[in-house]
Amino acid sequence: MVIMEIIHKNITEQLVSYFVENIESGNWKVGEKIPSENQLTAALKVSRASVRQAVSQLAGIGVLETIHGKGTYLIDNEIQDALSNKSKITAEDCKDVEKVLEFRRIVESEACYLATQKKTKELLKKLKESLDVMKNSKEEVEKFVTADIQFHRTICKATENPLLEKSMNRVFEENRRSQQLTWQTFGYHNGIHYHERILAAMSEGDPAEARQAMYEHLQNGIERLKNSVLE
Repeated sequence: MVIMEIIHKNITEQLVSYFVENIESGNWKVGEKIPSENQLTAALKVSRASVRQAVSQLAGIGVLETIHGKGTYLIDNEIQDALSNKSKITAEDCKDVEKVLEFRRIVESEACYLATQKKTKELLKKLKESLDVMKNSKEEVEKFVTADIQFHRTICKATENPLLEKSMNRVFEENRRSQQLTWQTFGYHNGIHYHERILAAMSEGDPAEARQAMYEHLQNGIERLKNSVLE
Protein backbone atom coordinates (compact mmCIF):
# COMPACT_ATOMS: atom_id res chain seq x y z
CA MET A 1 0.00 0.00 0.00
CA VAL A 2 1.37 3.42 -1.01
CA ILE A 3 1.71 5.75 2.00
CA MET A 4 1.10 9.47 1.67
CA GLU A 5 1.05 12.35 4.08
CA ILE A 6 -2.42 13.76 4.64
CA ILE A 7 -2.68 17.52 5.11
CA HIS A 8 -5.72 18.23 7.25
CA LYS A 9 -7.53 20.40 4.74
CA ASN A 10 -10.12 19.08 2.30
CA ILE A 11 -9.37 15.64 3.73
CA THR A 12 -12.04 13.76 1.80
CA GLU A 13 -10.86 15.27 -1.47
CA GLN A 14 -7.28 14.23 -0.69
CA LEU A 15 -8.39 10.73 0.21
CA VAL A 16 -10.25 10.41 -3.09
CA SER A 17 -7.08 11.51 -4.90
CA TYR A 18 -5.14 8.93 -2.90
CA PHE A 19 -7.60 6.21 -3.90
CA VAL A 20 -7.39 7.28 -7.54
CA GLU A 21 -3.58 7.12 -7.41
CA ASN A 22 -3.67 3.55 -6.09
CA ILE A 23 -6.22 2.52 -8.73
CA GLU A 24 -4.48 4.12 -11.70
CA SER A 25 -1.07 2.78 -10.64
CA GLY A 26 -2.46 -0.74 -10.54
CA ASN A 27 -1.65 -1.02 -6.85
CA TRP A 28 -5.32 -1.82 -6.26
CA LYS A 29 -6.72 -4.33 -8.76
CA VAL A 30 -10.28 -4.96 -9.92
CA GLY A 31 -11.91 -7.71 -7.89
CA GLU A 32 -9.57 -7.31 -4.95
CA LYS A 33 -10.32 -5.89 -1.52
CA ILE A 34 -8.78 -2.50 -0.77
CA PRO A 35 -7.20 -1.77 2.65
CA SER A 36 -9.67 -1.77 5.54
CA GLU A 37 -10.92 1.30 7.38
CA ASN A 38 -8.61 0.46 10.27
CA GLN A 39 -5.59 0.17 7.99
CA LEU A 40 -6.37 3.43 6.18
CA THR A 41 -7.07 5.45 9.32
CA ALA A 42 -3.87 4.18 10.98
CA ALA A 43 -1.62 4.63 7.93
CA LEU A 44 -2.97 8.02 6.86
CA LYS A 45 -3.82 9.40 10.33
CA VAL A 46 -7.33 10.46 9.39
CA SER A 47 -10.74 9.78 10.91
CA ARG A 48 -13.02 6.88 10.03
CA ALA A 49 -15.64 9.41 8.94
CA SER A 50 -13.29 10.87 6.32
CA VAL A 51 -12.40 7.43 5.00
CA ARG A 52 -16.07 6.49 4.80
CA GLN A 53 -16.90 9.68 2.93
CA ALA A 54 -14.20 9.01 0.35
CA VAL A 55 -15.28 5.38 -0.05
CA SER A 56 -18.91 6.46 -0.34
CA GLN A 57 -18.04 8.98 -3.06
CA LEU A 58 -16.28 6.36 -5.19
CA ALA A 59 -18.96 3.76 -4.46
CA GLY A 60 -21.53 6.27 -5.68
CA ILE A 61 -19.96 6.36 -9.15
CA GLY A 62 -19.53 2.60 -9.35
CA VAL A 63 -15.78 2.33 -8.69
CA LEU A 64 -15.90 0.70 -5.24
CA GLU A 65 -18.38 -1.66 -3.62
CA THR A 66 -18.68 -2.29 0.11
CA ILE A 67 -19.95 -5.72 1.13
CA HIS A 68 -21.16 -5.89 4.72
CA GLY A 69 -18.95 -8.08 6.85
CA LYS A 70 -16.37 -8.57 4.11
CA GLY A 71 -14.89 -5.20 3.18
CA THR A 72 -14.62 -2.82 0.24
CA TYR A 73 -13.70 -4.04 -3.22
CA LEU A 74 -12.50 -2.33 -6.40
CA ILE A 75 -15.03 -3.14 -9.11
CA ASP A 76 -14.06 -0.69 -11.87
CA ASN A 77 -10.66 0.83 -12.67
CA GLU A 78 -11.92 3.17 -15.42
CA ILE A 79 -11.70 5.88 -12.82
CA GLN A 80 -11.47 8.96 -15.06
CA ASP A 81 -14.58 7.99 -17.02
CA ALA A 82 -16.44 7.53 -13.75
CA LEU A 83 -15.19 10.82 -12.29
CA SER A 84 -16.13 12.71 -15.45
CA ASN A 85 -19.66 11.25 -15.30
CA LYS A 86 -19.30 9.52 -18.67
CA SER A 87 -21.37 6.66 -17.29
CA LYS A 88 -24.24 8.96 -16.26
CA ILE A 89 -27.09 10.34 -18.33
CA THR A 90 -26.36 13.99 -19.11
CA ALA A 91 -27.97 16.86 -20.99
CA GLU A 92 -25.47 16.24 -23.80
CA ASP A 93 -26.74 12.66 -24.16
CA CYS A 94 -30.29 13.96 -24.52
CA LYS A 95 -29.60 16.51 -27.26
CA ASP A 96 -30.40 13.94 -29.95
CA VAL A 97 -34.20 13.77 -29.70
CA GLU A 98 -34.41 10.69 -31.91
CA LYS A 99 -32.10 8.70 -29.63
CA VAL A 100 -34.09 9.81 -26.58
CA LEU A 101 -37.31 8.63 -28.22
CA GLU A 102 -35.69 5.31 -29.15
CA PHE A 103 -34.63 4.80 -25.53
CA ARG A 104 -38.06 5.76 -24.24
CA ARG A 105 -39.79 3.48 -26.75
CA ILE A 106 -37.80 0.51 -25.44
CA VAL A 107 -38.15 1.28 -21.73
CA GLU A 108 -41.56 2.90 -21.45
CA SER A 109 -43.40 0.29 -23.50
CA GLU A 110 -42.47 -2.35 -20.91
CA ALA A 111 -43.09 0.12 -18.08
CA CYS A 112 -46.64 0.51 -19.38
CA TYR A 113 -47.10 -3.27 -19.36
CA LEU A 114 -45.89 -3.55 -15.76
CA ALA A 115 -47.88 -0.55 -14.55
CA THR A 116 -51.08 -1.95 -16.07
CA GLN A 117 -50.57 -5.22 -14.22
CA LYS A 118 -50.29 -3.25 -10.97
CA LYS A 119 -52.93 -0.62 -11.73
CA THR A 120 -54.96 0.98 -8.96
CA LYS A 121 -57.84 3.45 -8.94
CA GLU A 122 -55.42 6.08 -7.66
CA LEU A 123 -53.07 5.48 -10.60
CA LEU A 124 -55.85 5.85 -13.15
CA LYS A 125 -57.06 9.00 -11.39
CA LYS A 126 -53.60 10.60 -11.56
CA LEU A 127 -53.20 9.71 -15.25
CA LYS A 128 -56.62 11.18 -16.07
CA GLU A 129 -55.74 14.38 -14.20
CA SER A 130 -52.55 14.78 -16.26
CA LEU A 131 -54.42 14.06 -19.48
CA ASP A 132 -57.12 16.61 -18.60
CA VAL A 133 -54.45 19.28 -18.05
CA MET A 134 -52.98 18.45 -21.46
CA LYS A 135 -56.37 18.81 -23.10
CA ASN A 136 -56.98 22.15 -21.39
CA SER A 137 -53.50 23.53 -22.14
CA LYS A 138 -53.26 23.10 -25.89
CA GLU A 139 -51.91 26.60 -26.40
CA GLU A 140 -49.74 26.72 -23.28
CA VAL A 141 -46.52 24.90 -24.04
CA GLU A 142 -45.10 24.82 -20.51
CA LYS A 143 -48.28 23.51 -18.89
CA PHE A 144 -48.83 20.96 -21.66
CA VAL A 145 -45.27 19.62 -21.48
CA THR A 146 -45.32 19.48 -17.66
CA ALA A 147 -48.56 17.46 -17.70
CA ASP A 148 -47.20 15.24 -20.49
CA ILE A 149 -44.06 14.43 -18.52
CA GLN A 150 -46.11 13.86 -15.35
CA PHE A 151 -48.27 11.32 -17.21
CA HIS A 152 -45.18 9.34 -18.17
CA ARG A 153 -43.53 9.73 -14.74
CA THR A 154 -46.66 8.37 -13.07
CA ILE A 155 -46.58 5.25 -15.24
CA CYS A 156 -42.89 4.66 -14.50
CA LYS A 157 -43.46 5.12 -10.76
CA ALA A 158 -46.37 2.66 -10.87
CA THR A 159 -44.02 -0.14 -11.99
CA GLU A 160 -42.62 -0.13 -8.43
CA ASN A 161 -39.17 -0.60 -9.96
CA PRO A 162 -36.80 2.07 -8.58
CA LEU A 163 -34.16 1.43 -11.27
CA LEU A 164 -36.66 2.09 -14.03
CA GLU A 165 -38.23 5.06 -12.27
CA LYS A 166 -34.92 6.79 -11.46
CA SER A 167 -33.38 6.30 -14.90
CA MET A 168 -36.48 7.63 -16.65
CA ASN A 169 -36.79 10.59 -14.27
CA ARG A 170 -33.23 11.53 -15.22
CA VAL A 171 -34.10 11.35 -18.91
CA PHE A 172 -37.25 13.43 -18.40
CA GLU A 173 -35.31 16.10 -16.51
CA GLU A 174 -32.59 16.39 -19.14
CA ASN A 175 -35.04 16.15 -22.02
CA ARG A 176 -37.49 18.89 -20.97
CA ARG A 177 -36.22 21.40 -23.52
CA SER A 178 -36.39 18.78 -26.29
CA GLN A 179 -39.95 17.99 -25.22
CA GLN A 180 -40.86 21.64 -25.75
CA LEU A 181 -39.19 21.72 -29.17
CA THR A 182 -41.02 18.54 -30.16
CA TRP A 183 -44.34 20.09 -29.09
CA GLN A 184 -43.65 23.18 -31.18
CA THR A 185 -42.84 21.02 -34.21
CA PHE A 186 -45.69 18.50 -33.99
CA GLY A 187 -48.38 20.22 -31.93
CA TYR A 188 -50.59 18.45 -29.40
CA HIS A 189 -53.08 16.30 -31.35
CA ASN A 190 -51.04 13.10 -31.48
CA GLY A 191 -49.91 13.42 -27.88
CA ILE A 192 -53.47 13.56 -26.61
CA HIS A 193 -54.62 10.76 -28.95
CA TYR A 194 -51.98 8.29 -27.76
CA HIS A 195 -52.33 9.24 -24.12
CA GLU A 196 -56.07 8.52 -24.38
CA ARG A 197 -55.30 5.10 -25.90
CA ILE A 198 -52.80 4.29 -23.16
CA LEU A 199 -55.19 5.31 -20.40
CA ALA A 200 -58.07 3.37 -21.96
CA ALA A 201 -55.98 0.19 -22.19
CA MET A 202 -54.79 0.56 -18.61
CA SER A 203 -58.34 1.20 -17.40
CA GLU A 204 -59.48 -1.99 -19.13
CA GLY A 205 -56.63 -3.93 -17.52
CA ASP A 206 -55.07 -4.86 -20.87
CA PRO A 207 -51.26 -4.72 -20.39
CA ALA A 208 -50.48 -5.90 -23.94
CA GLU A 209 -52.59 -3.15 -25.50
CA ALA A 210 -51.15 -0.54 -23.12
CA ARG A 211 -47.63 -1.59 -24.13
CA GLN A 212 -48.57 -1.44 -27.84
CA ALA A 213 -50.14 2.01 -27.47
CA MET A 214 -47.02 3.36 -25.74
CA TYR A 215 -44.77 1.79 -28.39
CA GLU A 216 -46.81 3.35 -31.22
CA HIS A 217 -46.89 6.69 -29.41
CA LEU A 218 -43.10 6.94 -29.23
CA GLN A 219 -42.53 5.33 -32.65
CA ASN A 220 -44.88 7.93 -34.13
CA GLY A 221 -42.69 10.63 -32.61
CA ILE A 222 -39.59 9.09 -34.19
CA GLU A 223 -41.21 8.88 -37.62
CA ARG A 224 -42.52 12.44 -37.48
CA LEU A 225 -39.11 13.67 -36.40
CA LYS A 226 -37.45 11.92 -39.36
CA ASN A 227 -40.02 13.31 -41.77
CA SER A 228 -39.54 16.85 -40.46
CA VAL A 229 -35.80 16.57 -41.14
CA LEU A 230 -36.43 15.38 -44.71
CA GLU A 231 -38.85 18.21 -45.52
